[in-house]
Amino acid sequence: MQIELLDTFLDLVETRSFHRTADRLEITQSTVSARVQVLEAAIGARLFTRSRAGTDLTTEGLKFLPHARGLRHAWTEAQRSVAPSGDQAVSLRIGIQHDLAAGRIAGWVGAFRKALNDCAFYIEPDYSIQMCEDVARGVLDYAIVYSPQAQPDLHFTSVGEVTYRLISSKGTKRAELSASDYIRASYSPAFDASHSAALPEMSATPYASGQDSAVSGLLQAMGGAAFVLDRTAKQLIEAGKFAAVTDVEPISQPAYAVMHQRHRTQRLHKRLTKTVLKAFSSR
Repeated sequence: MQIELLDTFLDLVETRSFHRTADRLEITQSTVSARVQVLEAAIGARLFTRSRAGTDLTTEGLKFLPHARGLRHAWTEAQRSVAPSGDQAVSLRIGIQHDLAAGRIAGWVGAFRKALNDCAFYIEPDYSIQMCEDVARGVLDYAIVYSPQAQPDLHFTSVGEVTYRLISSKGTKRAELSASDYIRASYSPAFDASHSAALPEMSATPYASGQDSAVSGLLQAMGGAAFVLDRTAKQLIEAGKFAAVTDVEPISQPAYAVMHQRHRTQRLHKRLTKTVLKAFSSR
């Protein structure tokens, strides 16, 4: 089977749009349609239905989906097993949540290299939804995410948490905050729920972002208030233009390691998880 047929099928499951899949794979929409038709002919069943609401899997498509993910993962494993990686015996692709990677990428790489000095590493910062999909498809071997995306092929382990603190350029009390210059951070669904409970009056604001570096940049450019990572808060407070909002509690964000189910008992992946747990405990 041509591997691009599986790639097209899996991407279409995610986008639910022939047009978006064509854009993402940098092919024409007619090529997407042709690949689906070839795959359906090979399977002997219709895999998708199309409507104004989008493209959805048929019953047969739903049955085929876990097999497609398994085939794609097996192909990636096969490629990796024969690909040269210099003096390293194993090459690992690891995804890390953007905010965990920012400013600490060297520390993560150093920890991985120390624990697994016979491996070569490719580190890719990304968001949880994409990383979970990439692990399921075999594009990534391992990832550290904020938001586990339930899939039958994935195994999750809680590895630690990070803290976001509210700072402001206008004062140190909640009563001094203004929605007009408040930057609404949206780091994960869990963070959003905690934020809405803590500051319901700040749910609708002119500015919002889902990445600590972007929120920090907006704060420094415009002033105002926002939740940022603990280390970012300390840096901005030390610079003298911001202060901690003392009557609003910090928000903790859990982090999780994600791997394919077939790897959860493998020694290499256990060592990765042990390394990540140690990194969080020493923060």
